Parts: sequence; C-alpha cells; structure tokens
Amino acid sequence: MRLTLSVIKADVGSIGGHTKPSSRMMATVDREVGKAIANGLLIDGFVCHTGDDIAIIMTHTWGEGDVEVHQFAWKTFLAATSIAKTSGLYGAGQDLLVDAPSGNVRGAGPAVAELSFDHSLSSPRPAESFMVFAADKCGPGAYNLPLYLAFADPMYCAGLMLPPMIKGFRFHVIDMDHTAGDSVIELDAPADSYHIAALLRDNERFGIDRIVSRTHNEVVAAVSAQRLHSIAGKYTGKDDPVAIVRNQGIFPAPEEIVSPFAKAHFVGGDARGSHVMPLMPVPLNTAVTGMYCLPIVSCTGFSIDKDGRFSESFTDFFDNPAWDEVRRLAQRKAIEMRSQGWSGAAMLPYSELEYGGFRDTVSSLLERFQVREERRPEAAE
Repeated sequence: MRLTLSVIKADVGSIGGHTKPSSRMMATVDREVGKAIANGLLIDGFVCHTGDDIAIIMTHTWGEGDVEVHQFAWKTFLAATSIAKTSGLYGAGQDLLVDAPSGNVRGAGPAVAELSFDHSLSSPRPAESFMVFAADKCGPGAYNLPLYLAFADPMYCAGLMLPPMIKGFRFHVIDMDHTAGDSVIELDAPADSYHIAALLRDNERFGIDRIVSRTHNEVVAAVSAQRLHSIAGKYTGKDDPVAIVRNQGIFPAPEEIVSPFAKAHFVGGDARGSHVMPLMPVPLNTAVTGMYCLPIVSCTGFSIDKDGRFSESFTDFFDNPAWDEVRRLAQRKAIEMRSQGWSGAAMLPYSELEYGGFRDTVSSLLERFQVREERRPEAAE
C-alpha cells in the first residue's frame, strides 16, 4: 500500500497561561481520532502534547494534503477550542488563523508535516520505524542544525559512510519569507554541504522542508516550515514546528538523529517569541512551567505493522536519564543568556521581533527622531 504519515499540531488553549492543554481537551481530541479510525478515514492515530500544543499523528492511504484528513484535524481542533473557551483557558483557538479553510490546513495556522511511501514486505524497508519531533516556544528553523548534522555530517552520523547512505541526501530548503507560494531549492549533501549551511544558518528565513535519500529516492524527513506572522500579519504565537523522520536501515539510526539535540542549541523563541534561547529536549506531554519559558522539543518513536497501524506501544526518546544532563546544560545556557536581558544577541533583531508590541514601541519612538542641524564653526576673530 501507499501509506501516508500525517502530523498536524496546534495550540488551541491552555491552563494557567501558555503551559499545557486541559485533560478534557486531550480526551476530546483522542475521542475524535477514535471515530476517524472507526469510520475508515484513518488507519491509526496517536494524540499527545508538547507544552500547550496538541499533536495528532496519523496513518492513512489518502495521500499528502488530503482535504478530508485535514478537515478532520481542523474540526477536531475546533472541538478542543470550544472546550478551552467554555473553560476560560488562555489562547483558545490561537493557532486557527482563518475562519474555515476550504481545503487542507497548510497555511491556515496548524503545523503540518506529511510524507508517503510504499509499505510492503517487498519494499526497501519491510520494517518501518519513524520518529516525530514536536517543538514549542520556538521558530520554524529549530530543526535546521540537528537535521543537518544527522544527515550531512559523519561526525554525528557514522552511517553516512556506509553503502546505503554514502551517496548522501538531498535537502529541500524553503524560503519562508516567500508567502505567494512555496519557494524551494534542492541541494545535495555532501556536494552542496556549504551551500546548505549558508542557508540553514538563518533559522528565521530558511528551513528544511524535506530530506530525500539520493540512493533510494525515498523521503526520509518532512518538516513543517512556515511562519505564523507571515500568515496572520501579526504575532499569534511562535511557529512551533513538527517533523517526521524515518530511521534505521537505509536511513540514520535513532541515536544518530537525536544526538545533535545534546547541544541544546540556541533558537529564536521563548517568551513572546522574541528571545534567543536553548532548545531543551523533554519527555512527551511536558508542560511549559519552568523559568524563562524555554523552547522545548519532544521526540516520539513508532513502528508500523503490515496494515499501517502503530505498534502496541511507542518510545519516548527524551524520557531517559541520559538527557537529564542536557536539560541541565539548557538551563545553564538559558540563565546565562537571559542574564543579558534585552541587550544585543539575547533578543532577536528588530526585523525578526514577532511580538507586535515591541515594534509598536520602537515605531512610535522613530517618529520622534529629528535630524540635527549641522553646526557651523564660528568665524575666527
């Protein structure tokens, strides 16, 4: 069968500030997913949250961008929004930026990552395993560095030197400032590695859209790369990307994919989406309640049986004592960066400040600037 993996994630309300969705919201989404499985729209589904974002992870055979699958997710988020509103929760419906999208929900607010592949015992991958990364309180390019290191740097992925991966991977990089349509360039690693790095260094403009095996022409990774403020025209919350990454066999192993996250690398995000802070790996269903509203990322692993259903359980990759040291590193980096407050590199530059209030403050001050009249030197007596 031609199987599609779809991950659609949105912030539609949270308790006590931007912390986590309520148990009633999660139960409602889970119930709607169960109905979609029962009526044949989905083969399987899984519901989780990272911070205040609810993610629906789905398998089906309808292909990427399918209207019915996307409309199901949208209506499910609307049901959760209704509960958030009646409960007085913060940010009810925050990521639903249009009234009613007529087609798929890409560009309507929710983060969307999808990929498709032939799923059978005779395929290059008879045992299919994959990971879902879900981030909160950070920008759309949060995965640029770790995915580059996992798929283009043998210092992090020794598997790149093996025959199934020696030809490297093709990076589809999207220009997120181009809102009239998807503007994408395809670059090959290792040949174009420096060109890829030149683009991916700018997390706020360029992002990985997908990664393809050059050996097998199989899509290995898909990332939601969009900027909510470019859609809404104002700050509505940080972009909080999701990513689907297939692993093992002809692709990097899980440990090679997650190891770059041990850097707790700096990304744009944090409170009001306006600071530069480290990305902290956290267990699934972690609330945002720590100091500084740190950007966080979770990673969930699944296997898929011959019918396209998830295995009986899942793996929570960052729920391991090995990551406790990384979390401490992230906190130390965060304390040091935030000790600089509003100055310099501690906050995003003016051109990238996504919270409209900051721009309004500066704009009102710019109107008060005056060109100083040039002082002429006094004539000598």
